[in-house]
Amino acid sequence: MRSLKNYTIVLRPDDNETFVAYVPAIAGCHAWGKTIEEAQAELIQVFEMIREEYQAADQKLPNDVEIAVPNAR
Repeated sequence: MRSLKNYTIVLRPDDNETFVAYVPAIAGCHAWGKTIEEAQAELIQVFEMIREEYQAADQKLPNDVEIAVPNAR
């Protein structure tokens, strides 16, 4: 079974002075925190819950996706 290390993780500041961490390849796999570290730690917990749901349904987690940022500054 795949682990979070097998996926691209996006970390970004949010509008309300928090941070968002998410896995674009997995619907619903996202978390927030007051710091980047808090968002990452919360994302680990969310990923584990989702992985357990996939295992219980006898399904494989989706493949990772490639991310492109065409206008990064």
